[in-house]
Formats: sequence, C-alpha cells, structure tokens
Amino acid sequence: MTDRNRPLTALALVCSLKPSPAESSSQLLAKQLLDELAKHDVTGTAVRLADFDIKPGVELDEGDGDAWPRIREQVIASDILVFVTPTWMGHHSSIAQRALERLDAELSETDDQGRPVVTGRVALVGVVGNEDGAHAIIADVFQSLNDVGFSIPAQGATYWNGEAMQTVDYKDLDETPESVASSTAIAAANAAHLARQLRTSPY
Repeated sequence: MTDRNRPLTALALVCSLKPSPAESSSQLLAKQLLDELAKHDVTGTAVRLADFDIKPGVELDEGDGDAWPRIREQVIASDILVFVTPTWMGHHSSIAQRALERLDAELSETDDQGRPVVTGRVALVGVVGNEDGAHAIIADVFQSLNDVGFSIPAQGATYWNGEAMQTVDYKDLDETPESVASSTAIAAANAAHLARQLRTSPY
C-alpha cells in the first residue's frame, strides 16, 4: 500500500483540566469528532493532555521526563489534528495554551523544501463551556495552528456554549443539540476531504 492509499488517521488533543478518569465535556466532544471522522474512513485516537507531564517551553524536548516528545510523534504521524479545549474565564484552558506553545517548535522543523513538517496536515477545533468565548478561542487556536503549518478546512470548528453563569456542562446534556451535531459532522467531513486532497496534491 502506498502512502497515498493508506487510511487517514486523526489525533485528538483533549485539553481538559481534568485528568482521567474524570468525566470531561472536552473528551466527549473529541470523541464525537472522531466518531464523525470515522464515517469518512479516518481512524483516530484521543490523548488527554492532563494525564501527562508536559513541561513548559517552546522546544521539541524540554527534558527531565517531558512527555511532549512522544505526544508530538503522534501529532506528526497523523493526517488530522483535533484540538479540543474547554472555556475558562473566556479563554482556552492553560493546558491548551501549553500545547500551542510546544507546537511553536514546529516552525524550526522543516522538510527539504523549507516547509514546516506539519504542512499538509489538517486541524479541527472544538470548544465547550457554559460561558461566552468560543468564537474568540477558535480564532486564536486556528491562527496558532495555521502559523506552524496546519491547514484549516471550511467550517472546521464545532462548539457548545451553555447558558452563562450556570452549571450545566456539555457532558450533562440528555442529547447533543442538533446545531452542535450538524457542525461536528460538517467539520469532520470537510477535514477528511481536505486531508485527502492534500495527500494527493501536496503544497
């Protein structure tokens, strides 16, 4: 099987502040995105970053037991990056920010044509929270991921905002709202399409 014919793969970075096995709305949305990608023959796995010792910094390896290098290997090996974060105080989580800062090192990792090694990979973003901020978070995260080389599909994000100043979380809903389910399905379909196009006709 040639590289162009192998199945597409996805990796979800779940930026919940809660380590496993705690229930997580971000983990749930990541699973839903991976399930939708599976309908387009994309196999995927999720990594909850709170379960790992990811050191602060902007290098590929910050040493002293840093877990990021092994996670980065999975990012590089995947065709689609699914980046899911909760909303805290109107912003993405501190864990999400750390992941973005570690991805900054990709600017220095280039192929023989001078392109970042993540060029040709596609990024999706998911946001959950019972406060405002999803649009701003999506914009910030997409800009960061695009800066280091990821490609952004049309309508490549999905989110849920609960009622502000209330306590209902996404994971507590009896069913997924149709608008969220539709956005998740569209984002996954467009990401799979773009990933296949980039594999066939790379930058």
